[in-house]
Amino acid sequence: MSARGRARRRALEILFEAEQRDSDPLKGIQQRRDSTDQTINPYTVELVHGVVAEREQIDEILSTYAQGWTLERMPSVDRSILRVGTWELLFNDEIPDGVAVAEAVAVARDYSTDASPEYINGLLGRLQQIKPTLLA
Repeated sequence: MSARGRARRRALEILFEAEQRDSDPLKGIQQRRDSTDQTINPYTVELVHGVVAEREQIDEILSTYAQGWTLERMPSVDRSILRVGTWELLFNDEIPDGVAVAEAVAVARDYSTDASPEYINGLLGRLQQIKPTLLA
């Protein structure tokens, strides 16, 4: 697995944990730094900061285009995966769109339900198609 792949998974863990604990994900990064000797990949930090900074817009987009599920009804791990994937797709020009979608689907295969990868692929694929109108 690539360094960015590991960074995505770590960002997902931090965002998921913060949502479960109703806490600040940025404080979660700092707590990990303070309480462990693990190095946190700079891309993990970039992902978490990006999702936090754009969360309102990301959630609005996901709520608008998610079919059959409200954000509140989705498994929380799927919400976190979709937030990371949407941030990479819409706000990080360094990551090719197809990579952002494929990586989110791969993470869903490892962390979520059997139906989640297909759903995440469909939703992020739709966002990829309409990306120019979303950022206009």
